Amino acid sequence: MFTIHPYLKIALTIVLVVGGAAMMATLPWGYGLPVLIIGLILLASYILLGTIQYSAKVMQNGTNYLEAEKWLNLTLNPKWLYVTNRAYYYMMKGTIAQGLNRTDEAEQWLQKAQTIKLPTDNERAAVQLQLAGIAMQRQKVNVAKNYLKNLKELNVTEQSLKDQIKQFDKAIDQQGQMKMAQRMGMVQKGGIPLNPRSKRRRPKMR
Repeated sequence: MFTIHPYLKIALTIVLVVGGAAMMATLPWGYGLPVLIIGLILLASYILLGTIQYSAKVMQNGTNYLEAEKWLNLTLNPKWLYVTNRAYYYMMKGTIAQGLNRTDEAEQWLQKAQTIKLPTDNERAAVQLQLAGIAMQRQKVNVAKNYLKNLKELNVTEQSLKDQIKQFDKAIDQQGQMKMAQRMGMVQKGGIPLNPRSKRRRPKMR
């Protein structure tokens, strides 16, 4: 999909709106009206769509989170965005914050994304998976399990996302097995398994 650079789009919008208005003021209105209409369409698209598409393109080319954040912040106001783009905005802000190790901020943005109906289960799963990962980082295993339960109820079609969910499921299962082993005294502190066949050396009798 063709994407206009944000700076170019802003410049074109200003030139067309101001130029069209000036032409209508100095020339017969028929000359300036089409120019003004095009400028207003660009302005409306900038307000309603923001810079989501260009920021997503930057993120697809690698993990340059700071660069993506720079362009995403050119969005005038996320509250003015079309509802789907607003959800993507919150989702991308959360992903960027998590990539930059700003966990608290990431969780806030991802929670906001959850409040808006994302277009497909794939997007919903991506948000839930990131929140589950944050919960695991904070040792909130039960919270992570709730997110995993929600994930399993979604119709995920992207194979890479399916694989990530399976890996996360295994990680939680291993975490549960480790805790169970610790309760039973089969694992030392630090996660080192005890050898049940090892014999303690009895102290020598004096």
